[in-house]
Amino acid sequence: MYMPRNLFIGLVGLLAAAVSTAACGSRAAQDVTKVLTVSDAKTGWYDAGVENGLNKLVPSVTLTLNNAGREPISNVQLNAVIRRQGETEEWGGAYVKVIGAGGLAAGGSTKPVVLRSNLGYTGIEPRAQMLKNKQFVDAHIQVFVKHGGDQWVKLGEWPVARELLTQ
Repeated sequence: MYMPRNLFIGLVGLLAAAVSTAACGSRAAQDVTKVLTVSDAKTGWYDAGVENGLNKLVPSVTLTLNNAGREPISNVQLNAVIRRQGETEEWGGAYVKVIGAGGLAAGGSTKPVVLRSNLGYTGIEPRAQMLKNKQFVDAHIQVFVKHGGDQWVKLGEWPVARELLTQ
């Protein structure tokens, strides 16, 4: 069967584009927020020691990521955004690369991951008293996840418990 060269090249190009689109579509269809689930999330105010002679407390979240997918997942980063209650501006944050190139096997879980702000409250009061201070403003933490070169997407959000953490 004779096929004109231009038609043949056009069909090959169309086939290549279809295969490429299908491959991209399958990757794009993988929603990292469904593949990775969060368990054992715990928030509180971490005792960050003494800074400039003052006791310091910083918001913290500890969580475990679980691979609920059927394939390993690699190159995952987490970014925490911390805001004080009633405020829209970011107050603090934390970043961690949680799963490297080696990946996390299907059905596997990470070790507990800690995201802790560098900003917090300082005072002369004992740390437990700081949490009861009338000027203390509660905070909440939003955690975003990024898989490879994908965009950041929200993984979860938690209020920071008025609980003193030492670990």
